[in-house]
Amino acid sequence: MSMGTIKQYRLRAAMAASLLAAALAPHAFASSHREAPFITRQPKVDATDFYMFRSYEPGREKFVTLIANYVPLQDAYGGPNYFAMDPDALYEIHIDNNGDAREDISFQFRFSNTNKDTQLTVGGKKMSIPLVINGGAVNDVNPAGLNVRETYSVTVVRGDRRAGARTAVTNAAGGGTTFDKPVDNIGNKTIPDYAAYAAKHVYAVNIPGCATPARMFVGQRKDPFVVNLGETFDLINIKAPAVEFLANAEKNARDDLAFKNVTAIELEVAADCLTAGAAGDPVIGGWTTASLRQGRVLNAYPGSAVGASREGGAWTQVSRLGAPLVNEVVIGLKDKDRFNHSKPSGDGQFADYVTNPTLPALVEILYGSAGAKAPTNFPRNDLVAAFLTGVKGLNQPANVVASEMLRLNTSIAPTASGAQKRLGVIDGDNAGFPNGRRPGDDVVDIALRVMMGKLCTLNLGCAPADAPAGALRFTDGAYLDETFIAASFPYLKTPLPGSPQK
Repeated sequence: MSMGTIKQYRLRAAMAASLLAAALAPHAFASSHREAPFITRQPKVDATDFYMFRSYEPGREKFVTLIANYVPLQDAYGGPNYFAMDPDALYEIHIDNNGDAREDISFQFRFSNTNKDTQLTVGGKKMSIPLVINGGAVNDVNPAGLNVRETYSVTVVRGDRRAGARTAVTNAAGGGTTFDKPVDNIGNKTIPDYAAYAAKHVYAVNIPGCATPARMFVGQRKDPFVVNLGETFDLINIKAPAVEFLANAEKNARDDLAFKNVTAIELEVAADCLTAGAAGDPVIGGWTTASLRQGRVLNAYPGSAVGASREGGAWTQVSRLGAPLVNEVVIGLKDKDRFNHSKPSGDGQFADYVTNPTLPALVEILYGSAGAKAPTNFPRNDLVAAFLTGVKGLNQPANVVASEMLRLNTSIAPTASGAQKRLGVIDGDNAGFPNGRRPGDDVVDIALRVMMGKLCTLNLGCAPADAPAGALRFTDGAYLDETFIAASFPYLKTPLPGSPQK
């Protein structure tokens, strides 16, 4: 292992402090915000989080909600251009409904920006304004007050994402294949009631091959993830809590995403439209990807009729996200870009990172004196279940091919809002992570405990004796539960305004 890789993992490993031992510091790590070297150069196609869960909004329990978040670390005041999606990119959500590690259904999103070129007469000359708004009201779909209109289209592909049968998703209210994305939350003077404005962009849509209309929303939301980024990556510049604060240590860390927004691509689809049919397996796998064209030529002199670049060639995948934290803390630094370019069907090349993980070993090096001993069972079959196959009897497909993705057993009823447990399955709530993922599931705490052997204490793939620290309450110190999330579609809360003053 290279020194660079050791340093990368050392930073993340130090987050996993045991709260049952005295004088251990609470640390945190991001889900998939800027998780690989190349994707840091392409923020518009950087997937931050992927969610897949049985809808728990009353009356919508027979639906599955899919949420793919992109464009990390958005400052609410990020004008004048804010955070439009990349019109030269292809954003996709994939579903595998027979366990073979290949997509059976893909939802493809393409975006387009139209400059309305609002002009003012200044000194007798017509002059184009420099802003995305022009001073008019922004309170409806494609309002006159917007100088730039962002729209998108959606295609469903059955079979291979590039060679399968393609059909357009249409608006259930009158047809049409073009949908408007609300402008980001510029501020309360521009958009006095952003929640009402954004709600007008929730569409009922017809998906070819599905008998029941779906719901769809694409737009800016408050980032639902929580993480203490700054102090963690400043060489773990966090003081250990005093013993008397250990009982509350799960809430001791600062959330550096507390004032950040994100762009969400959301679909709520009837569960029986995503599975392989009445006689099929109720378990589905899901992941999100983003792709760019292979070729890009920069224009030396871009103008009003010629863009800053020209894109061409085949689509090349540059971002991939299924289960959270995999590329972040499981895949070695040298293979992070490779993972983002790969498909689940090729995950055999990464299997050793799961069966022989480095993170627990580094946690032991850093905190072994406090009882944080790494599990001793190799290969780590408990992690194979968590990351590659699903847990048998919970969310493992009948004919599974080992591959990394988020897996959801659609036959397990959702847990109602107000009754959910933030630690999901390991706390007795089988409707939560790793059986799918809800936005209120504290996946950092769950993943830390699973990496350190929590599944062994439950006799899932290993025995309690294999995990000396399996019962310890590892935490990142940044608290998350369902109260951070709305109780109905689109679930993620209204984004923070760039200017809170009216």
